[in-house]
Amino acid sequence: MSKEKGKAFDLSLFNRLMKYSSPYKLIFYGVALAAVLLSGFAVARPYLLMITVDDYIVTKDDYGLLIFSLLMIGLLFFEVVCQLLFVYYANLLGQSIIRDLRIKLFEHLLSFKMKYFDNSSVGVLVTRAVSDIERIAAIFSDGLFMIISDLLKMTVVAGVMLYADWKMALIVFAVMPIILYATRLFQKAMKVAFIEVRAQVSQLNSFVQERLSGMKIVQLFGREKEEYERFKQINEKHQNAWLKTVWYNSIFFPVAELMSSVTIGLIVWYAVLQDAQQSSFTPGVIFMFIQLTQMLFRPLRQIADKFNTLQMGMVAANRVFGILDTDSKIEDKGDLEAEVINGDVAFNDVRFGYLEEEEVLHGISFEAKAGQTIAIVGATGAGKSTIINLLNRFYDINSGEITVDGVSVNNYTLPSLRKHIAIVLQDVFLFADTIFNNITLKNPDITEAEVVEAAKQIGIHDFIMSLPGNYHYNVKERGGMLSSGQRQLIAFLRAYVSNPSILILDEATSSVDSYSEELIQEATKKITEGRTSIIIAHRLATVKKADKILVMDSGNIVEEGTHKELLKIEGGYYRNLYEVQFMQEEVV
Repeated sequence: MSKEKGKAFDLSLFNRLMKYSSPYKLIFYGVALAAVLLSGFAVARPYLLMITVDDYIVTKDDYGLLIFSLLMIGLLFFEVVCQLLFVYYANLLGQSIIRDLRIKLFEHLLSFKMKYFDNSSVGVLVTRAVSDIERIAAIFSDGLFMIISDLLKMTVVAGVMLYADWKMALIVFAVMPIILYATRLFQKAMKVAFIEVRAQVSQLNSFVQERLSGMKIVQLFGREKEEYERFKQINEKHQNAWLKTVWYNSIFFPVAELMSSVTIGLIVWYAVLQDAQQSSFTPGVIFMFIQLTQMLFRPLRQIADKFNTLQMGMVAANRVFGILDTDSKIEDKGDLEAEVINGDVAFNDVRFGYLEEEEVLHGISFEAKAGQTIAIVGATGAGKSTIINLLNRFYDINSGEITVDGVSVNNYTLPSLRKHIAIVLQDVFLFADTIFNNITLKNPDITEAEVVEAAKQIGIHDFIMSLPGNYHYNVKERGGMLSSGQRQLIAFLRAYVSNPSILILDEATSSVDSYSEELIQEATKKITEGRTSIIIAHRLATVKKADKILVMDSGNIVEEGTHKELLKIEGGYYRNLYEVQFMQEEVV
């Protein structure tokens, strides 16, 4: 969209939006035809009224009056049917377009790098995908075609006025520049106001979404009052943005109504003057001009109102296209389908930073042979989870190479690579759905019988059967009906049923109760058998049994070896970590 916020209309943006209507050309042209017919029907009624008054009411021709009354009723009926079809199909067109646009937007979001989501507010993205796109639908249902219909109606009205009495028509036309100028000012002011409205809506949605998601933290730290005050401030800004649009409307519409009344007064004055001069001016013409004047000025007011809808939709379209134009996709230029992966993983002098100027990994190199269990330990912020993110290509490395089975991960197609990697994260995310759907993620290739058998193999079947509904128990949003340990167990089963070649456990046993930890330890033994496992270690038992331990500090691998080998290093980082943390854990 133009950088000039007060610009009333952006033609290039509108043309881009109109491309989405091309699959629905028949509906588009049908609605356009209905708009043309409506303008004709609307003007025909005052014209028939003029004939009825002059030829049948004044002359007291009852039969002719009946015929023309029936004719006007029939005309009104067809106008109502045409209006019904116009409204229905205009809305159908708008909803069809935003359905396609929303699908494209969501598909685009699915391909974004994690970095984009790291820097974006979830509330803002939800606003773009939901309310902003609904505003775009209004362009077609309440904006574009209504404006076209009104403009056609005004054109036909002006032509009929000139044909009936050009002098009286000039009286009406003389007032129009004032309303047109007021309309122009109104449109530009509303454009700026609507930009502010959409910005405040996004901010409000983002604030509410974050506070509802983090309500436990708010209450734990007693921040209810402070968050309430912040919400009041944001809500007041939202209100003020909307009040600005209300203020502009409250000025414009009374002015437009006043000018319409003044014009009708001038028409009556001119008619009285003509009658005094014994002109051939007829009552029917007066009735028709009063109606036509209202029909000319009312669409002008409605156009301003519909233009507001159009502008708000255009502002929303600009925001949605802003996301669609964002080039944050993970480059998937690989052409190698990873049908079978043995699980050999190697990092060769890998350097990476979430920000260009801040490198997180400084030339990391290590190798994990197929079937080996590799543990990674180190302080928070050492770069352990970053290694996992890079292996899955959530982020692209700055330099170096990551290989799987001797092939660069960039050479594999992204879906086929990730198909062979499963992750159990410390913070397990479950959808508001059944346990079965959270395990399979609705993969039709995984049957319930397979899930039950897998649960038995890793020892968590009894736990699931103890829940109401068993495998069809709905865990609600983010798995809120389960404990953290139970969510971890579900995550283990989800990883296991996918039958990965490479398994990643990221602090998967932290912050769980002792009973769940025992189940998780047993599950860990089972699911790591026969596959490459990379474990960000937190519990001592997992570290001690690993084939290799990588010790990280500040983005570097400072030590490497087995548990026994690392303990032999006098003053070593791992030995110190063991003595400070793990020995205390063993005593407990």
